[in-house]
Amino acid sequence: MEHPENSLEYAGLQVNSGVEQPSIINPYLKRNRFRRRELTVSEMVEGIVKGDITILSQAVTLVESVKPEHQHRAQEVIDKCLPYSGHSVRIGISGVPGAGKSTSIDEFGIHLLKEKGGRLAVLAIDPSSERTKGSILGDKTRMEKLSVHPDSFIRPSPSAGSLGGVARKTRETIILCEAAGFDKIFVETVGVGQSETACHSMVDFFLLIQLAGTGDELQGIKRGIMEISDGIVINKCDGDNVDRCQMAAANFRNALHFFPMPESGWTPKVLCYSGFYGTGVKEVWDMIYQYFDFVKANGYFDYRRNEQSKYWMYETINEQLRLNFYNNPLVHEQLKAAEQTVLEGRQTSFVAAGGLLDLYYAQLTSKK
Repeated sequence: MEHPENSLEYAGLQVNSGVEQPSIINPYLKRNRFRRRELTVSEMVEGIVKGDITILSQAVTLVESVKPEHQHRAQEVIDKCLPYSGHSVRIGISGVPGAGKSTSIDEFGIHLLKEKGGRLAVLAIDPSSERTKGSILGDKTRMEKLSVHPDSFIRPSPSAGSLGGVARKTRETIILCEAAGFDKIFVETVGVGQSETACHSMVDFFLLIQLAGTGDELQGIKRGIMEISDGIVINKCDGDNVDRCQMAAANFRNALHFFPMPESGWTPKVLCYSGFYGTGVKEVWDMIYQYFDFVKANGYFDYRRNEQSKYWMYETINEQLRLNFYNNPLVHEQLKAAEQTVLEGRQTSFVAAGGLLDLYYAQLTSKK
């Protein structure tokens, strides 16, 4: 662009065009230079079995992917890792939001690694936004000791709309971690309520973290998460809160008498501790290992794992049926039209759903 100052009427004034600025992109940079080579299934399994954390993380990402082309590879990886799994203790840790789950896991994990050795994997489930579908995935920041420990692996995952306090692929992630040599697995759920109990179906011990002063005795005897807990601990038992925690523990012990005896024959215990100061942590672990000795002696440990495998078989069937329905081209084509008829009030939700299912079943029948 010519500068107006260079016209004849401004004699003696000259403005140069300036120096052309170089591109901010390095012309010598090879665009594919930093592209990561995609590992084969065999290479991925070999890396997992050797305990390679980087490859384990890639495998978990592959398993959590919703792309159909990734799902087939992920299933192959899981199948080949299955013979190396099943040799860990799986502990689910749940509680209301703000109960101190992440802080407690940091103390629990350090105590466990110091006393028992081995390797620990923490699967932290973070709630996903209903609006943006995103997650913060920041629980690792509250596990300051474990996050730098050489024998621990912390994997935050989004719940991605999955109910039950766990992520959609947590069960498969446990198998991969066990194949990688982690003999202790923690599953930290999102802050759950009384009915979200899916975590119980994938762990050996379900620990419920409670707070003092969260409700009256009636809350304690409601069915749901209290009923399936193998142990209940009252957190933040320190300072001026000790008496309130002891009172809450007594109330929970009384409430447990209203529940029928669990299948395991184990009566859940109620303990107090402080996750921030690390007091009472040893007593919590003594309770957990006392439970393991009890259920292994009466055979319930193996029975529970068999029941969980059967449960997840049916859950997988349900998930695959749902995905097959929504990925069906004909259903996908008619879905928006059916949705519009419901919004305009020309059909009820049940009639529209029935029509889509009939269409799906008819197409399956015609393929035979």
